[in-house]
Amino acid sequence: MGWVGAHMCDASRRDFLRLGAATTAAAALYASFQGPARTAEARALAAAQVGPPLPPLGPGQKYDLLIQSGEVVDPSQGLRGRRDVAIRDARIAAVEAQIPAEQAKQVLPAAGKLVLPGLVDLHAHVFPQASGLGLPADELVPFTSTTTCLSAGDAGHNNFSGFDHWVIGQSRTRLFALVHISSIGLAGYPVGEMLNIDYADVEAAAQTVAENTDVVLGVKVRETVDVVGNNGLEPLRRAIAAAEMSGTGARVMCHIGNAPGNLSELLDLLRPGDILTHAYSGSGNNTVQNGTLLPAALAAKQRGVVIDVGHGGGSFDYTIAEPAIQQGLVPDTISSDVHAVSVNTPGMPFLPWVMSKFLNMGFSLEDVVQMATLNPAKVIGRVEGLGTLQVGAPADVAVMELVEQPVTFVDTRNNTRDGTRFLRPFETVRAGRPFGRPYPAPFSYP
Repeated sequence: MGWVGAHMCDASRRDFLRLGAATTAAAALYASFQGPARTAEARALAAAQVGPPLPPLGPGQKYDLLIQSGEVVDPSQGLRGRRDVAIRDARIAAVEAQIPAEQAKQVLPAAGKLVLPGLVDLHAHVFPQASGLGLPADELVPFTSTTTCLSAGDAGHNNFSGFDHWVIGQSRTRLFALVHISSIGLAGYPVGEMLNIDYADVEAAAQTVAENTDVVLGVKVRETVDVVGNNGLEPLRRAIAAAEMSGTGARVMCHIGNAPGNLSELLDLLRPGDILTHAYSGSGNNTVQNGTLLPAALAAKQRGVVIDVGHGGGSFDYTIAEPAIQQGLVPDTISSDVHAVSVNTPGMPFLPWVMSKFLNMGFSLEDVVQMATLNPAKVIGRVEGLGTLQVGAPADVAVMELVEQPVTFVDTRNNTRDGTRFLRPFETVRAGRPFGRPYPAPFSYP
């Protein structure tokens, strides 16, 4: 299990208390936002195969990989139950009650495990040796079960080409990106990249977005006093301007946490489809003030701003998240904000561990899986079937254990909450190839 597994087990030996009515109410609120519409959508999605038709197996042909006897959880199909999942040519070829092992070249036994769509992390830092925070995405997979990551502003105009050719092009993990409004991205970390507003070159950022629409979703900006100094909301205004100038319908992801000035003014600038990350930060100037959710935060969600967790090393506070969710600021996406600093903190923001925190706040397993697969995949909007296990979808799969035992979680402000279960990665498959046994021979990957 490595470092994370050991720490999970250490935590789970502590005494625990069952969560109170407040978190149960929060989960009910999420269901009220998602339930009937999600069910109808799942039925519609399940009615059709994703992508071009898959040819049937011919005489003597076999599936490349069979994931056998696991409990499949796929919110896109409203599916939870024991199924076998067959993979062929890097796509999901069949999801059936029973598929004989002899029909596959290799078998991955998954009895007693959950079989989920590969996790999709909407906020990660994966530009190693160039940005100040980046880690290699593939190296993180044993801890994260993540098959798709969005690089949250690691690179700006000046260094995006390097990220595209040297990192995206070499990674097994599927990578997308937000271009930082700062031309240097996060290369200067820990010095704030927006202390000098001259780095916020609107035209250059817009050009980078427009030239790389296959992998670039939009523009990233960090609105924190230590990052922007006396420049206030000008970096955000320039990020929005760059997104609009690109002519691509680009999104803006805005990081908050001790944001400058009036937070409501910042929230009012966000457009439908933009992403508010670190929505439950407790670093100051929070979305919840004196126990009350800012009306501007709820209004942002209601007009279609994506509410993202972005746990990180300093951006998730239970005392903000709990009242915010109770008052309507329900997350759309659960993301990690993994980077070279955050992964060493007590909060351990690996995506399955962050999901586990919400699972123990009263959200259902299906809800938590949807917020870390289907929902962020829709935000990315580049790959048909991403975040699902529908026939024809990319063969990205997370096989995980749902461990039922006492466990204590820590947020980024040293608040603790006790729970009863957590998710632990077991095996991850990307494009039909496991990150580990069984290895295909000869070894190759799409």
